[in-house]
Amino acid sequence: MTVDRRRSGATLVGLLRHARYEVIPTAGVAENVLAHVPLELTVTVTASPAKGLEATLELTELLRAAGYRVVPHLSARLVRDGAHLREIVDRLRAVGVDDVFVPAGDADPPAGRFDAALPLLVELARLDGPFPSVGIPGYPESHPRIDDDVTVQAMWDKRGYATYIVSNLCFDARVLATWVARVRRRQVTLPIHLGVAGPVESTKLLAIATKIGVGESTRFLRTHPLWLTNLIRPGGYSPVRLLHRVSNLLTAPDSGVAGLHVYTFNQLAETERWRQRMLEGQPR
Repeated sequence: MTVDRRRSGATLVGLLRHARYEVIPTAGVAENVLAHVPLELTVTVTASPAKGLEATLELTELLRAAGYRVVPHLSARLVRDGAHLREIVDRLRAVGVDDVFVPAGDADPPAGRFDAALPLLVELARLDGPFPSVGIPGYPESHPRIDDDVTVQAMWDKRGYATYIVSNLCFDARVLATWVARVRRRQVTLPIHLGVAGPVESTKLLAIATKIGVGESTRFLRTHPLWLTNLIRPGGYSPVRLLHRVSNLLTAPDSGVAGLHVYTFNQLAETERWRQRMLEGQPR
């Protein structure tokens, strides 16, 4: 084995040891996390127009009580106003949350005056920055409703209010590398957590889609057009192939890749078995 391969392998193992698992606040997911996710892993909790922020906050509180480090998604378009935001902040701080993820969200129309992530980030700053860590999204592939130049510019605009970036789902190593290089050329130096889909089975994905709701599932497929293609192609989707193809990106000092963000789609038993196999050097 070459030195470079050993280095990339060691880097990947390090990232997997501290991976973040994203979960969807559906019925029974708290028990699912408790059964399959080690306490040393961070759990992030999504938010959606269908379920609102309450489901996100309730699951966050449950998992914090169980001892997990939890990162709730504060979708800006689901926050009504400054008073609502202060209520959310107080509630999260009361259970010891120190990290939040702030996307714009998909609520249309928005619940109140926050129609994008930046105004909410500014409002958080006015509250004296209640959370030491604040994540924002990045889009390696084109966003269906926002021009590429706008998404990169948005990261520049938000860089002073955030501490890291999480990349949206992407299945192409070359696209990921190009995007990271482009972000760095714009002098955005925030650490990046690469977003990768876990080992998802199509039948279980459909079950999750049913729980999310038809509208949410349709929105997801519309905003991730390559997902279904990768899932049903011969051999299926494998996170292993993607991670090996981005090995140079993981180890390059100027890429600033600080972690892995795993989109589990609540398939936590399968995702954790896969992670453990990877840690043991059995990438199946």
